Amino acid sequence: MNKELVRTIKFTLFSLSAGAIELGLFALLDNFTNMQYWPCYLIALVASVIWNFTLNRNFTFKSANNVPIAMFKVFCYYLVFTPVTTIGGNYLAETLLWNGTLVTILNMLLNFITEYLFDRFVVFRDSIDTKKGA
Repeated sequence: MNKELVRTIKFTLFSLSAGAIELGLFALLDNFTNMQYWPCYLIALVASVIWNFTLNRNFTFKSANNVPIAMFKVFCYYLVFTPVTTIGGNYLAETLLWNGTLVTILNMLLNFITEYLFDRFVVFRDSIDTKKGA
């Protein structure tokens, strides 16, 4: 099977597990606290990002690159993604009264597509399959 196809399938599966963490944590915070949309979303997003980065670095991209540099690149991605989706999501959920879970799912789909491309072509571009045993 083509290496890129396998890599894409792994990224998808790990993203689904991160999505489950994000949705589950968001649901808990949204339903059992008095927090507005944005802190619920932000806390859930951070938890899923840490999970997803760790799994994808080790198993999808099999990268031996410098972890702090890779994390900094991902942090830069989220410097753009997080404010856009937090402010936009809060507007949709709080002002337009869209369902918060639906807004979070839409943000997750946008994140899935853009983060795969960013990870593949920016973060791990030169270090794919450099981990021992890759």
